[in-house]
Amino acid sequence: MGQSHEPEIPFRPDVFLARLGELEVVLGPHARPHVERIRAALIAAMAARDRGDEAGAVREIGAAMECLASLAETLDLGEAAAMRQLAATVGRALLRGDSAEARRAAEVIFARSGARWVERK
Repeated sequence: MGQSHEPEIPFRPDVFLARLGELEVVLGPHARPHVERIRAALIAAMAARDRGDEAGAVREIGAAMECLASLAETLDLGEAAAMRQLAATVGRALLRGDSAEARRAAEVIFARSGARWVERK
């Protein structure tokens, strides 16, 4: 994460949050309630991270992923099931401190969604 006070969470909620509006544009107005819940969870994750509550940040990232899976359910039930399984893998890996496994699962989620990792400069 770059700064020593930030936990090693291999997911950048701020980067995802910055591009979240694109989901609504691409998927249409029916996605708005899901996007708003995802946005709220990501903001809560960043707040938890900033106050040093790594477990709280992980919970909120999990909540955001669950909302994303709910949105996927409106599009493709099979994809939603896969997203839920991957989200659970990320959460378990983060909770046991396995950032490599969490990143691998997150990369699969991002690849399936068409998103790309943006490296911090």
